[in-house]
Amino acid sequence: MAKIITGRLESEDIPTRLLYEAAGPIYAITVDGLGEVRILVPAPEQERARAILSQTYEDGELDWEKGMPEPPLEGEE
Repeated sequence: MAKIITGRLESEDIPTRLLYEAAGPIYAITVDGLGEVRILVPAPEQERARAILSQTYEDGELDWEKGMPEPPLEGEE
C-alpha cells in the first residue's frame, strides 16, 4: 500500500521517503506497530499531499474507454 501511495504522490512531483519500523520486516509481522511504514514528504508539500490523497473518483469521472497512452517510439519524446 505504501508503494501505491508514494507512486501517486510522486506522479504529482511530490518527493517521498519511506520510513520502516525495524523489527517488522525481520520477523514478517504487522501487529501493534511492528511492520509500520511511514510515508514522509517535505513539510512545504504536506497540505498538497493530503489534498491529493483525499481525492475520490467515481467510475464516471475516469475515462476507462480511452485506455493507456501509447509509449513514444524510439527516438521520439
